[in-house]
Amino acid sequence: MAYTRLIALASALLILTAAPALAARCGNNANGFEAWKRSFAQEAKANGIGQRGINALMGTRYAYGTIKADRGQHSFKLSLDQFMKKRGASAIASQGRRYKASNAALFNAIERRYGVPPGPLIAIWGMETGFGRYMGRQNTISAVATLAYDCRRPDFFRPHLYAALQLVDRGALSPSQVGAMHGEVGHTQFLPRNVLLYGVDGSGDGRVDLNNKADALASTANFLRGHGWRPGAGYQPGQPNYRAIQGWNAAGVYQQTIAIVGAQIDGG
Repeated sequence: MAYTRLIALASALLILTAAPALAARCGNNANGFEAWKRSFAQEAKANGIGQRGINALMGTRYAYGTIKADRGQHSFKLSLDQFMKKRGASAIASQGRRYKASNAALFNAIERRYGVPPGPLIAIWGMETGFGRYMGRQNTISAVATLAYDCRRPDFFRPHLYAALQLVDRGALSPSQVGAMHGEVGHTQFLPRNVLLYGVDGSGDGRVDLNNKADALASTANFLRGHGWRPGAGYQPGQPNYRAIQGWNAAGVYQQTIAIVGAQIDGG
């Protein structure tokens, strides 16, 4: 999918999410999920989602694993040292330096276009999926639909559900797509709305596929640029580009780890 087409999709998404909702009720367990889907399907049709997207929504199942994962994010409460040890930060830095060297042409091209150096991109890549070795097994549409239904954070996940259904409508996302427990997909784990807003073609094949390494890394750089990344500025806490890293993940220990590991990679 061309970048210009993604801009059009993003514009359509903003129109859809601004439209009046029919207020499908949230729930705290699986009991009301099927009724919620029917209600949300009516809302989605009224806001322009096509039949392919509606069919994908109606084919979802309540994702118990997603709810369990959403309630169990305890690692973000660890100290920085504990978090870095748990997430294997030293191994990510060591492996990351090798990936930087073996993919030098790709990272040079990304930095020329977006102004983002390899370090933070590689740190995110390693932290999210172990450099693409594990990108998740949870059905993406079911995960996002479950979280859009769940009463804990429905306002955050409903725009992502709309985005996922739009992507299905346009053939850019399969109803059988699998990813992480919260509906993230690809090498660096993009939520569906971020695919629409920041997904770019980094491989030059004319489409955006975040299971493709080049597309995922270029899209991550585009995300950081979209969150205020300034070429040549620092990205450690207190420096201008740290705010862009904060836009990637809300957890302070995660942000600090990306900055630390990124510097170790760039300095290596």
